[in-house]
Amino acid sequence: MIKNILCATDGSKISAKAVDFAISLAREIGAKLTVLTVERVSRAEAAKSAFWDSTVLNAADAITRAEFRSVADKAKKAGLAKVQCVTVSSRDIAGAIAAYAKKQKCDHIIIGSHGHRGVQRLVLGSIAEAVVAEAHCPVTIVR
Repeated sequence: MIKNILCATDGSKISAKAVDFAISLAREIGAKLTVLTVERVSRAEAAKSAFWDSTVLNAADAITRAEFRSVADKAKKAGLAKVQCVTVSSRDIAGAIAAYAKKQKCDHIIIGSHGHRGVQRLVLGSIAEAVVAEAHCPVTIVR
């Protein structure tokens, strides 16, 4: 039985679909939902770089906070009370998602995918595919 769902989001339209699906599923089965965003650069790493400044960092934080407010609003409207929003830092996005799910004992991961094929897939790769390969639990891919 699914009790603890992790939904990874990057703020894209396809991620919004994954969040909507995760909220609906969590509400339907009475599961806890954690929405996770992975930052490629942590504040500590950015502070060491000459190319980053507080304006850029504050803008990134504002975007993440807006995304999490949107998730909280959607969850509240759906009648889902058990929602947590989390940010982690890692250059390996898929690895960070799979590791967080395992550490927090999530028993299902939901992630969006653009469904690229052919050359686009070779060039862009697939975070969703990598999550499926690394995850300890079932993964639902939303398109």
